[in-house]
Amino acid sequence: MFIKRINGPRIVTLPDGSTMTRADLPPELTRRWVASRKAAVVKAVACGLITRDEAKARYALSEEELSSWENAIRHHGKEALKATTIQRYRQP
Repeated sequence: MFIKRINGPRIVTLPDGSTMTRADLPPELTRRWVASRKAAVVKAVACGLITRDEAKARYALSEEELSSWENAIRHHGKEALKATTIQRYRQP
């Protein structure tokens, strides 16, 4: 059986004790970004499963977009990533 060689780890252990693999990431051709998919990408970058550059290239994200997701989660949690509640968490 052939196992595809990848750069970086195949699995990481998260601070809460659970594990995350590359299979837990959203598909590369994702165009509809819901809060759970955004959170999965941010969590993967934070835990070292994928690098920032790899996430930006894989999902065609800008630096600003990825940074805004990280800041939203850091300051307000996963709920801040929802498009319907974004007005509540915006700075005036």
